[in-house]
Amino acid sequence: MTSSQPTVDRVVVTVAAGTTAAEALATAGVAGAVVVADPTGHLHDLAWTPAADTDVTAVPMDSETGRAVLRHSTAHVLAQAVQELFPKAKLGIGPPIENGFYYDFDVPEPFKPEDLSRIEKKMRDIVKEGQLFARRAVSDDEARAELVGEPYKQELIGLKGSAADAAEGASVEVGAGELTIYDNLHTDGSLAWKDLCRGPHLPTTRAIPAFKLMRSAAAYWRGSEKNPQLQRIYGTAWESRDALKEHLRMLEEAERRDHRKLGAELDLFSFPTEIGSGLAVWHPRGGVIRRVMEEYSRQRHEQGGYEFVYTPHVSKGALFEKSGHLQWYKEGMYPALEMEGVDYYLKPMNCPMHVMIYKSRGRSYRELPLRLFEFGTVYRYEKSGVVHGLTRARGFTQDDSHIFCTPEQLQDELASLLKFVLDLLTDYGLTGFTADLSTRPEKYVGEIEQWNEAEAALEEALKRSGVPYRLAPGEGAFYAPKIDVQVKDAIGRPWQLSTIQVDFQLPPRFDIEYQAADGTRQRPYMIHRALFGSEERFFGILTEHYAGAFPVWLAPVQVVAIPISDDHADYLNSVVQRLKARGIRAELDDSSDRMQKKIRTHTKQKVPYLLIAGDDDVARSAVSFRYRDGSQRNGVSVDEAIEDIVAYAQSHANESPTAPQEAVVSGDGPA
Repeated sequence: MTSSQPTVDRVVVTVAAGTTAAEALATAGVAGAVVVADPTGHLHDLAWTPAADTDVTAVPMDSETGRAVLRHSTAHVLAQAVQELFPKAKLGIGPPIENGFYYDFDVPEPFKPEDLSRIEKKMRDIVKEGQLFARRAVSDDEARAELVGEPYKQELIGLKGSAADAAEGASVEVGAGELTIYDNLHTDGSLAWKDLCRGPHLPTTRAIPAFKLMRSAAAYWRGSEKNPQLQRIYGTAWESRDALKEHLRMLEEAERRDHRKLGAELDLFSFPTEIGSGLAVWHPRGGVIRRVMEEYSRQRHEQGGYEFVYTPHVSKGALFEKSGHLQWYKEGMYPALEMEGVDYYLKPMNCPMHVMIYKSRGRSYRELPLRLFEFGTVYRYEKSGVVHGLTRARGFTQDDSHIFCTPEQLQDELASLLKFVLDLLTDYGLTGFTADLSTRPEKYVGEIEQWNEAEAALEEALKRSGVPYRLAPGEGAFYAPKIDVQVKDAIGRPWQLSTIQVDFQLPPRFDIEYQAADGTRQRPYMIHRALFGSEERFFGILTEHYAGAFPVWLAPVQVVAIPISDDHADYLNSVVQRLKARGIRAELDDSSDRMQKKIRTHTKQKVPYLLIAGDDDVARSAVSFRYRDGSQRNGVSVDEAIEDIVAYAQSHANESPTAPQEAVVSGDGPA
């Protein structure tokens, strides 16, 4: 591409009837597109020829949509390479996913690491050859005949146009209309390989700039444990080698920050197999951080006008029948326990119990808005394949709030609630907020006027907050529209955290009311809000965000005092006791280890402050600071050191403390 050619950035070009999209783009001088989108948003290959003049939008490879096309095309190259190297392999599905792609195969033996190296080399040969991706429509019978040796493709053909089309990966294989096969053609036009696929694809394999195979794993066909177990190969593909290199660097950093790894290294939590998958136990140090998180959250909620409640972990099944959870979520609930002829369930949600608190007596408009809040532990039987440390657990505690308000209060309550959410997340050091506004789906309950009112109120709350947001039409739950708040962590990964949802389902199901100013009985609006999402998931995200180096106010141990010799232990112990009296979590390391080993040990434990003292310090009633970054400040008076630590810890600062530049000492201090 020369500098005189316009780059692809939502460029609209008219494709004349009888010409290809590629020809129209070339005539317009537009380079860099991988596919085009017609006015309906439907994507087409560059070889597409419309029946009538059509305006199309060029889609660049470095866009979200363009990367998905790149990754889907790379998945086809992967499948071709596997079948060339392993002729007995049967094809499953091969969709693009976030940051990559995968393809499932039925093979006699699991793939080994050396197999992935051979497959990747074969893929590079296919890419270098520049095979053409060629689309053609086929009938059901033609597709069955051409793919007679592919049992999983035969099953997908049978899914066409059915509800099962939404099965995992089916959307990239078949559509509700015609079936299509994509041929990979050699440069001489002969067939190299083919696959049942909806598309679209890149023009040729040579258009794939950079990719890498990552790993293989077992996966059930279409995600069901009742189906055969296949072998899945994961890969990633990017628009440039630099983008791939940056992604791999980020993965290395993400592995270093993995909360499961750090949880073990820092002695925060564990998942004993004797207890069960997805059920964590919190160790003392992890328990300290969780307690501090909860205490600060409680303080902020009290200031925000919330009232604290507690509800049991189990309930009679009738409660969840009335709320609808047994109809909607039973597969995700733990099985019932029968006692005295009654089925009891571990609660998957707190909301029905909060409704029962509201309903425990008559309510007046003067009590509204009523903001109920609970750290409520819930249990959901997630499939073992999706359980992932603290971020996808089977038992977890939600910081759950339910607000009951009048229709007139809804707008201001939502705006205030969203501000509260953003402010509290900011206090924990999270930034980069964005949001999704999910609106009414095709199938919904409640009156359309209510939906319109709630959606408008949610959008107005987003506008008042100034948070960038996107509309997600039709993606709301069938009983409510919602806002989902996302944040970005320290290495740029997005995390979906808080949810704010207006509920039209539970108030009428439980027939809850309030007495209005005119004496009539009215139905309140109900807002669901989980700020952290769950304490466990939020803790996992914070652990990775800070790479285990929690800010001082959250750190399980804030100060460790290290004597240069045993003679200095009593002196430092008196400093530790003064710090404890000021609410600082301080310890004295008077173990028999050498001083340098103690420093290494507590540095690895990411303790914010190490206080070191020798003869000179004792003589001057001073200590030497050593910080997490290795910098040091010597000869600080004990009184000043204590005040510095207390002030920093109480400030709720989220950056790590460091020595002032002019005070950094290296090589000549006691450490």
